[in-house]
This record gives sequence, structure tokens and C-alpha cells, in this order.
Amino acid sequence: MIYIDGYNLYYGCLKDTPYKWLDIFSLFEKHILPSILVEKDGHPAKLQLLSPAIKFFTAKILEKAAKAPDSVSSQAKYHTALRKLFDRRIEIIEGYYSLIESKAKIVDAEIPKKWPRNCQDILVWKLEEKQSDVNLALHAYHDAITGAVDHVVVVTNDTDIAPVLEMIRSNTAVRIGVVIPTKDHERVPNTELTAHAHWVRSHITETEFAASQLPRVIPEGKKPTVKPVSWYARADLLEKVLLLAVPVVGSRSKAFKWMEEKNLHLDNQAPIDLVETEEGAAKVIAYIQDYIASQAKDLISDGS
Repeated sequence: MIYIDGYNLYYGCLKDTPYKWLDIFSLFEKHILPSILVEKDGHPAKLQLLSPAIKFFTAKILEKAAKAPDSVSSQAKYHTALRKLFDRRIEIIEGYYSLIESKAKIVDAEIPKKWPRNCQDILVWKLEEKQSDVNLALHAYHDAITGAVDHVVVVTNDTDIAPVLEMIRSNTAVRIGVVIPTKDHERVPNTELTAHAHWVRSHITETEFAASQLPRVIPEGKKPTVKPVSWYARADLLEKVLLLAVPVVGSRSKAFKWMEEKNLHLDNQAPIDLVETEEGAAKVIAYIQDYIASQAKDLISDGS
């Protein structure tokens, strides 16, 4: 069973990247776990997932503290997408966010080493995620102690999880793996966690994230679930292209379908891939503008 600290995964790997529409099941089934060999009955073996395979610990974003206007709706779409595609393979376990007014000590700019007790109080908003790490610890320990699993894989770099790993190792024969949620060694694995692990995966590569993305549209259910535009690499460039393409093809859904297909006029590349850079977007925009101009010329010729 895999236990993912969603907060740690997001801030360790996904924030400010185009990989937030992440297929966490595929990431672990096809990339992370195949890279790990464990010993079973004296022989090397690969890990086999249970059902559910992943417990994903997260909390709903508070609108009043969200950093973007669509943060709440985008997170909700992502959770809906996971539930639709992996209803029996991924269990989403929610904590909550606490937002309260709280006093804090401000660092004295003139005397930075002044003790906190002698510094001025200011009133701040204190935002904290509640219960996620506790839920993760309880689920992992419960599953281990009841014999529901023989291998626990924890995805976090949070030292708060260290005590439960120590207890699992001391009280059960369950083996422990730790995956540090960071891209290409950007964070050092916490020694309090790794000390209790049988194995450690110290990072996840960008190539693995790129290869583990959910479909843009998930049609299951009464209403399709669609990847948020703001979660693309360059949402600003994507919107510029859509602004030109939609009037030509008739709708945003048709525009996306066109953009996802390789185009002979764009060196057999898909426009959706090109709009990840300024140069690529310029090529797509120029192609659409040339097409519009040629259509207008044909209309004028027909009229004459």
C-alpha cells in the first residue's frame, strides 16, 4: 500500500510545474515501484499493489486563503478525476485547513539576533493543514499491525511521520519504503525518516512526472471532468492560441482536439506541445493567422 502526503507531494514536486494533473497510480505502478527490488523468500522481487493501492491524504483548499481564483475548483476537478478513474484503486482521505488570526513575533530589522521574547508582536493569518499527517500515520500503522499489508510505502519528507515508521518497524515484520517527493534531488531526504526505512527512493524525475499525466478530458459521469487551463505549462500562451482558434473551429473543445493532433504544417508537432514556449506559440499563432487570411482571400475571390 502507498501512503501519499498530498501537501508534501504538491510543494515538493508539483507547485509551479505543468505536472499537477498527475496520474499518481500510473506514476507508482509504471515508474516508481518497478525501480525497486525487494527480497522475498531469499529472492529479489517486485512490489505488487493491493486494491485500494494508494491512500492519498489531502485537504480542501479554503477559498479565502487560495492563491488563485480557480485554486478551489481546480483541486476539486483533480480529486473528481482521480475518483472517476481509480474509484477502487485510490482512496482519498481528507483532513482540513485551519485559518485563524494569531500573534507572531516579528524579527527586529535593526537587531536581527534579538531574542523572540523581546520582539514586537504582530497579528497574522495562520493557515495550517490539519489531520493529514495524523491520518496517514494512523492508516499506515493500522494496516501494518492488522496484517493488511506486508509492505508500506510512504511518500513524504515530513519528520512528523518518523514515529509511526519506528513503531511499524519495532512491532511488525512489515517492510518500509520511503519515497521523497522531490524532483531530481532538490530536497535532502530527512534522516529521521530514512533511518527507519528498508529502502529509500530519494527523488522522482521530471520524465516520470511528464509520462504520468491524466487524460485531458475524463468523460465518465454526468459531466466530463476537464484539466484546468491554468494547470498547463504556459496557460497565458494557451489562452492566446485558443482566442484565435475557437472562432475558426467553433468551440473550445474542438480547439483542444485540433491542438492535441500532430500537424504537418507545424513540423508534425502537436500545437498543445508547442505552446509551452514563446517560440512554439508564435509558430502556432502565425499558422492560425495565415489560415484565417487565406480563408478570407478565398471568400473575396469567390465573391468576385
